[in-house]
Amino acid sequence: MTGSETSPTFRLAYVPGTTPAKWVRIWNERLPGIPLHLIAVPAAEAPEVLRAGQADAGLVRLPVDRGFFSAIPLYTETTVVVVPKDHVITAADEVTLADLADEVLFHPLDDVFDWDAPPGEPAFERPATTEDAVELVAAGVGLLVVPQSLARLHHRRDLTYRPVVDAPQSGVALSWPEEATSDLVEDFIGIVRGRTVNSSRGRKQQPEEKQSSREEKPRREEQPRREEQQKSSGRRKPAPAKQPGRAPRAGGSKPGRRGRPGRRS
Repeated sequence: MTGSETSPTFRLAYVPGTTPAKWVRIWNERLPGIPLHLIAVPAAEAPEVLRAGQADAGLVRLPVDRGFFSAIPLYTETTVVVVPKDHVITAADEVTLADLADEVLFHPLDDVFDWDAPPGEPAFERPATTEDAVELVAAGVGLLVVPQSLARLHHRRDLTYRPVVDAPQSGVALSWPEEATSDLVEDFIGIVRGRTVNSSRGRKQQPEEKQSSREEKPRREEQPRREEQQKSSGRRKPAPAKQPGRAPRAGGSKPGRRGRPGRRS
């Protein structure tokens, strides 16, 4: 390796609320010689990070520009409303947007929902981040509608959440620039889709791995062949020789005990 060459690495961007840990673990098991670097980015900045080549792929929130990016949808999150634990809404198992119509709802600048008209009463200001909005909910001055993963990410003991059954939902996808689909991107796609190491669309075996597998197969088959050759070419054991003995009497009678000769008349 020359001084100008660098070892390959894979850079994965991920937005708040997504959890790449399981896939990173599988990557490290399958490709221990290729480091995977995680890059945390705000949801709104993820597309630009990928466009600029600062990451090879990313766990992002939908929608994405399908004219530039390829994307594999992974899952859709439940939408919840974050409320203080003593709020009246906690009496219900789930709520609707109509139940929130009279509540002050925060709409942070990094909101992942593309609301046509945000529900509830508008807050006195728009918090800069979802984390800031959660702090305001804890202060008892309003509520917040977010994907469930963000409610868990910013969990506080004095807050809880309830599903909002008719609210928009946020989808998470694996995305990358279509023209930058590399072998390493294909490797990560295989991991995300649950392909096994031996999958035909997974990472190809290295030449030395193929060679070793070809060498092992004849060795496994060689032993049965030798055993068959030994059986077919081996001499049969001669039958045991009969022990010498007295010839049977004429008439086929069995030899028996000799008695005394009969008396002559």
